[in-house]
Amino acid sequence: MARFNGGSSVPGGYYWNPRHWSVTPVRNDGEKLPGTPADRYLRIHFLVALVLAPLLGGLFVVFLPFIGFAMFFQWAFQKVSGSAREGARDLAATVTPGWRPGEAHMTGRAMDPKSEQLPAGGAGQQALHDVAAEVAARRSREGGQDG
Repeated sequence: MARFNGGSSVPGGYYWNPRHWSVTPVRNDGEKLPGTPADRYLRIHFLVALVLAPLLGGLFVVFLPFIGFAMFFQWAFQKVSGSAREGARDLAATVTPGWRPGEAHMTGRAMDPKSEQLPAGGAGQQALHDVAAEVAARRSREGGQDG
């Protein structure tokens, strides 16, 4: 049995695609097989095609109810797992803390000062006062020269 890819020019005859379980007749030499180059075909003899075509059709008829049940159970499983997946995603979004840029997490003990420890103007006013005092001290040491 010769092997061919889909889309290739082939001599006339019968070709079986094991992936799709189909027999494709090619009437004239040089006609192209259907499908993409990923599809594989086997050239089979006329008598093999004569036996294989009704056999494949019979298997299809026999297994059609099972195929229907399999498709139904696959659909039902996807519905159940999809709703569970959606519920898990919603739960994860609910319990995930929001992202706040510039905020450090998991750095040790909490450093939140209590309100009575802050100066009257707040931490920002005290820091500005400290910086202004340091600048004034450096200028007086350098003799009052800027820059």
